[in-house]
Amino acid sequence: MASLGMKKERPDDIEALLPPRHQQPLASPAIESEYQVSSVTKLSYLGFYFLCNISLTIYNKLILGKFAYPWLLTALHAGSASIGCYCLLMRGQFVLTKLSFQQNTVLVLFSILFTINIATSNVSLAMVSIPFHQIMRSTCPVFAVIIYRLRYKRTYSTETYLALIPVVMGVGLATYGDYYFTTAGFVLTLLGVILAVIKTVATNRIMTGALALSPLETLLRMSPLAFLQAIVCAVLSGELSTFRLNNPDGPSRMMILALAGNGLLAFMLNVSSFSTNKVAGALTMTVCGNIKQCITVLLGIALFGVKVGFLNGLGMMIALAGAAWYSAVELRAKKKGPMVAKAVGVGSGSGKA
Repeated sequence: MASLGMKKERPDDIEALLPPRHQQPLASPAIESEYQVSSVTKLSYLGFYFLCNISLTIYNKLILGKFAYPWLLTALHAGSASIGCYCLLMRGQFVLTKLSFQQNTVLVLFSILFTINIATSNVSLAMVSIPFHQIMRSTCPVFAVIIYRLRYKRTYSTETYLALIPVVMGVGLATYGDYYFTTAGFVLTLLGVILAVIKTVATNRIMTGALALSPLETLLRMSPLAFLQAIVCAVLSGELSTFRLNNPDGPSRMMILALAGNGLLAFMLNVSSFSTNKVAGALTMTVCGNIKQCITVLLGIALFGVKVGFLNGLGMMIALAGAAWYSAVELRAKKKGPMVAKAVGVGSGSGKA
């Protein structure tokens, strides 16, 4: 799939795989374009992203139930994205760029990163409690800041750092519970957090760096690779044989319909996630991930009668207040203009190194 298309060839973009350069960073039009996007447009993208994310969560809870085959579910999502993007390609919604061998190699390595990230998360969940896993995931914005600082020499305004504190600490309180972890579990969970942030940053770089692929093209080139890798992992882990053993006559009609609906929602979520990442930036996406945890708990309270303590409720309020503060910082940075935004680096994931 990655070799289709005869569009104008783009310059190689292997910066994500190279050590930091020592030259002074060049001015990046991608940063300017991020801050040229209207606030209404950004909010629309973020709103639809949250809608798709929460809808998939509720769908899985109410309809799909406990489908205990994470690799097969990942393959379903990747396969649905491949089919959906290919249909849009055939309808002329986007065109494919002619890429060099090095650029295709970058995309293959990125797909492997995606698979390793899922594998690490799945393995670590068996070694730590869910509250501990959630509180570790809440530190994603911190690692996003660190990666941009170390890799891209990017600094952030003091107000941005301060706004991230309640976002991270609030989710920590919101997910407070029985913390349990082994040493190996802690290491794997931490590694999973770092890999998740690297994946988010790399996704942004593919769409806003020298390659400048569209979200749909990026998703189309990544999905078939992720699908194949997920199937291999399902075979090696024994998931596929277990599924066949538990369903000797094949999946029922209801299961097929449920999985088809799940795949459709997953496709919409993937398109929304990639598009929002390009518009809003990688740091903002990690903040959204934290807020999604709080919204999920709130929906659990409203729809499923989940009981939470005082600290959990207080944490949700703190995290949501922090998100509002962060949004206000973003808005002020936009009003100051693209040049100021480049200087402070607020919420941007697209500075060119």
